[in-house]
Amino acid sequence: MKKTYKLEHPKIKVPRVVDSVKHDIKKFLKKERKKPLPSGAKYWGFDCKFGQSEETAVEVHLSTLTKNIDDLVENNIMTIYVEITAKAIEVGEKPPAQEG
Repeated sequence: MKKTYKLEHPKIKVPRVVDSVKHDIKKFLKKERKKPLPSGAKYWGFDCKFGQSEETAVEVHLSTLTKNIDDLVENNIMTIYVEITAKAIEVGEKPPAQEG
């Protein structure tokens, strides 16, 4: 999923647009987790990039994604870029350590 969201809408207030963005992300994650795992894989992991635009996007942990969205909205930034890539985690692999 690579998507740029614009939070300004003439009829819908910003908090409702932010809620719909978060819902869209959760819906994508749920859909990806339902896919069958390849043999030898234990679970689905996700690589996430987040930022104001595709050029300024940085890698973030999945659990901090909604907090980062809220932070950008607090700073009156009305464009959000989200990129989420699913990957199968093998049995012997350890998940990446969460920073921050």
